[in-house]
Amino acid sequence: MKKIGFFSAFIIPSLVVAGFYSGGWWNFSSLAFVFIVVPVIDQIAGLDKSNVPVEEKSVVGEEFYYRFVTYIWVYVQFAFFLWAAYAIATTGPLTTIEWTGFTIGFALVTGGIGITVAHELGHKKSKLEQVYSQALLMTVCYMHFFIEHNRGHHVHVATPEDPATAKEDQSFYSFWFQTVFGSWHHAWKIEAESLKRKQYATVSFRNPIIWYMVLPIIFCAWLMAIAGFTAEKIVWQIPIFFFSQSVLAFSLLELVNYIEHYGIIRREITPGRYEQVNPLHSWNASHLISNFFLFQLQRHSDHHFNASRRYQALDHYDESPQLPFGYPTMIMIALLPPLWFNMMNKRLAEWRKFAYV
Repeated sequence: MKKIGFFSAFIIPSLVVAGFYSGGWWNFSSLAFVFIVVPVIDQIAGLDKSNVPVEEKSVVGEEFYYRFVTYIWVYVQFAFFLWAAYAIATTGPLTTIEWTGFTIGFALVTGGIGITVAHELGHKKSKLEQVYSQALLMTVCYMHFFIEHNRGHHVHVATPEDPATAKEDQSFYSFWFQTVFGSWHHAWKIEAESLKRKQYATVSFRNPIIWYMVLPIIFCAWLMAIAGFTAEKIVWQIPIFFFSQSVLAFSLLELVNYIEHYGIIRREITPGRYEQVNPLHSWNASHLISNFFLFQLQRHSDHHFNASRRYQALDHYDESPQLPFGYPTMIMIALLPPLWFNMMNKRLAEWRKFAYV
């Protein structure tokens, strides 16, 4: 059952394609599915607190099937972009409603699923998986995440030094500026220090951050060339579409970061030195259905405790701080700060009583 369940993510791009050709408000069908249908099914299906038995973890963790699902996604996402370039070039003018629904739906795919897969692959030692991760991040103009997440966020999570950890009483809208610009700056700093140790210039093509800024532009130009060849004209809508879906996609990622780490700070042992990360230091959600769509990203407590563990083997911990709903519902709540604070600050206070004993 679980093996098949992880293919559910592929429903969302199918809805985007079907909505595009149906026209009008049908372009919002993927949005309705993610934020109405999935939350309802999530509540009905309930939690899945089962863990892979310890003696089976090494076998399940290396089972190729689970990697295959993520590998397939990489090719599906690139095919999705090729289809979008073709569809935009060959379809008549879209209305404002159609453009809005199509772009948001597309970003749900590239940001909600694509970045989740990139996150999973980016933690692995395999060069192939790391390349796949960076390729997916290129399609949403967020390649620095590959550096910052692994060498920055996982080191500084749940401390004031981490731009991806939201403070208590900080709204998502304030957090967005903190994490988007702060994470890029932190990634640049990490690479600058690395290049300095190797006695290389920071501003050079040895700096991957520079490539990370250039490659999405090249990719967008390639999409324009494909669309132009198809339509025999310059399709000016492509860069507007590409960069719009990118901003929406990485904003969705940062909404998830906001939810995963809101208000949690590790105990400071000595000035600037914090206790080791453990399952108490991320918000967790073991909702069965939404975890299928997100490759168990919601078991985030174990992900930070065991960063290299593959998604299918992540554990649920009862002692971890628990979100009341899965990510799709929590995302909607996070967009309404008064509702978010009312719901989460009480839980944060309870977490402190338990974590700081």
